[in-house]
Amino acid sequence: MHHLIVRKHPPGNSRVGAHILYNRNMDSKQTRLDQIKSDILDNNICPDLAETATNLVMGDGNTDADIVFIGEAPGKNEDEQGLPFVGAAGRFLNEMLASIDLDRQDIFITNIVKYRPPNNRDPLPDEKKAFWPYLLRQLEVIEPKIIVTLGRHSMEYFLPDAKISLVHGQPKRIPVKLHDGTTTNWVILPLYHPAAALYNGGMRETLLDDFQRVPEILSKIA
Repeated sequence: MHHLIVRKHPPGNSRVGAHILYNRNMDSKQTRLDQIKSDILDNNICPDLAETATNLVMGDGNTDADIVFIGEAPGKNEDEQGLPFVGAAGRFLNEMLASIDLDRQDIFITNIVKYRPPNNRDPLPDEKKAFWPYLLRQLEVIEPKIIVTLGRHSMEYFLPDAKISLVHGQPKRIPVKLHDGTTTNWVILPLYHPAAALYNGGMRETLLDDFQRVPEILSKIA
């Protein structure tokens, strides 16, 4: 299988040395991501959501990935298992990944809100605002080349004036202010949420078509 991910191996004098350094880099990234989780718990972010949720769902996948997918919030299955996108929408996401020769081990996936809202309601503006700094920190650690937003809830924080019906499948390079006050440029690719395609054949085709653009976009950045 040909993978699109260009992993960020540090320089080394040998394959063994590079492999060891790479593993240390991965371990360091995981340690930093674990600290973000601890900070969310210590700071009691969204206590009302925490009270009704089973798990804090931070994310899953390759911490050195070139592509990060961001959804809106965990659903019932995600809350129970503590992993993002494990229900029907997740299975469709896996299908789309396979269509471009990727799998879940090649990418990282998370949500803007890390607790399941009661009855799977939409996350509230204050909830998204509360979790936003922690999402930024996750992205700073992983350093993806492309950030793929799934649905309008995650898109609107990166592209606040955009309508997903008009911009889906179109990459946008935007300046983002990081939590330390510095500014960087990220490439955002807004897509519809996979759940929108479960009962809508037309939306399914739109998502699959948009997904096919990922390799081309990544090749232009790399």
